[in-house]
Amino acid sequence: MARRYQELMMTPAVQEAQRHYYGRAPQFPTSAVSENTPLGPDEIEFIGERDSFYLATVTETGWPYVQHRGGPIGFLRVVNPHALAFDDFLGNRQLLSTGNLAGGNDRVALFLMDYPQRTRLKIMGHARVVDAQDEPALARDLIPDKQLLPKVERVFIVDVVSFDWNCAQYITPRYTEEEVERIIAAPLKARIRELEAELSGPSNLDVDEGREL
Repeated sequence: MARRYQELMMTPAVQEAQRHYYGRAPQFPTSAVSENTPLGPDEIEFIGERDSFYLATVTETGWPYVQHRGGPIGFLRVVNPHALAFDDFLGNRQLLSTGNLAGGNDRVALFLMDYPQRTRLKIMGHARVVDAQDEPALARDLIPDKQLLPKVERVFIVDVVSFDWNCAQYITPRYTEEEVERIIAAPLKARIRELEAELSGPSNLDVDEGREL
């Protein structure tokens, strides 16, 4: 767990809960606030392989709001070790995440899952939204599939504060349609074609054409 993430998440109330249930709580230095944690090679590679994630914002009434975001693999882009960005597509027109960020609280949390590998990455940051009409070049550069460009309305930019990797415990492996096709269906189909080719070939049985029934 990164030092900055510890400072943000391991509050006195959290530590007291740990002591209450487990008898002790990790002790962290109480010196000056640490600098933001840059993304490393492992984080950058993991982010680039995702086709979805969960985004949490905070409403003006103080409630957390979590939304699923999906797109082509790589649509969540690492701009640099300190920043992420992604195109916001036309959706149900509620604009809850966009409105929450405009309401004065720019704090966000991103939750990235790799279900087959039972891996999850949590990222904390500050986000802002820009209109795609105002930044057309940025919106175009971010989208892996240019056919989706007409659906891009906004761009989210996230300044990374810190992150943490979670353990694999209790993550149920789940697979996309493409993963099932590649891992299971494709090998089975190939084997079926091999068997069909064998059956359609010359028979290996010896036949006595002169035998009378």
